[in-house]
Amino acid sequence: MKYRRLGRTGLKVSEISLGSWLTYGKSVEDDIATKTIHKAYELGINFFDSANVYERGEGEKVMAKALKEFPRESYVITTKAFWPIGEGPNDRGLSRKHVFEQVHNSLKRMDLDYVDIFYCHRYDPETPVDETLRVIDDLIRQGKILYAGVSEWTAAQIEEAVGIADKYLLDRIVVNQPVYNMLNRYIEKEVIPVSSKYGIAQVVFSPLAQGVLTGKYLGGRVPDQSRAANSEINNFIQGMLTDEVNNKVAQLDQLAKELGTTLPALAIAWILRQPNVASALVGASRPDQIEANVKGSELILSAEVLEEIEGILA
Repeated sequence: MKYRRLGRTGLKVSEISLGSWLTYGKSVEDDIATKTIHKAYELGINFFDSANVYERGEGEKVMAKALKEFPRESYVITTKAFWPIGEGPNDRGLSRKHVFEQVHNSLKRMDLDYVDIFYCHRYDPETPVDETLRVIDDLIRQGKILYAGVSEWTAAQIEEAVGIADKYLLDRIVVNQPVYNMLNRYIEKEVIPVSSKYGIAQVVFSPLAQGVLTGKYLGGRVPDQSRAANSEINNFIQGMLTDEVNNKVAQLDQLAKELGTTLPALAIAWILRQPNVASALVGASRPDQIEANVKGSELILSAEVLEEIEGILA
């Protein structure tokens, strides 16, 4: 496993990280989840991602419990807040009240003194950015958060946050967590340039496009145990399975075979060609899946191969 600095910070994170959305605390038995997390750790992954909204905190519990047997200083663990966690008017968003309460609730669920990264899970148009950054800064001063991050913020929103942090001498955000893969490249146009300017890294989720870039949906088949069989994301995946996408995936799969590798490894290696990307965040419901994904960190793509991939994607 190789490691990269998280933006302009001194924190080093594994090029592959493990998340818990739609898996731990829900569709994956706790013992299998623990074995998968342990396998990730054994393979050198030191970066583990969760959120308060993942099964109302169950994802946090399973992940933190599985990591308990390892030294706390040896891994980086995250959480997030923004999405509704209850029915009350203050059970959502990025207000001082909600962020303050959710960080403490997450720490209690995970039985931790601090989280390494706290993400604003989306931009909140109803809360002033300075209010959100101020409470995060307070929690950093208290030692309950080490670094601040955001998820799926636009380039303009990231720039706004940096300007406000500098104006009020608050801790800057150091990481953004957007979707990024061969089939969704929107961050290349504005988000990466702005982030690079301010030393903000990307930790990208859905690097395999919810499994589309594994090739398992080629021909329109939907395996019973696949993510497309999950009603929560079935419509999303089905909407991606167009003839155009299937044609691209088939060509990429053939290229991977010619290179003596797998399509998932090729897709992850392609993401890691970006110097602004610190880590590719994968999901895994079995230990063998995380073993397969880690191979993407070992694969270096030549300029010729990258050019061929660009031709396929274009």
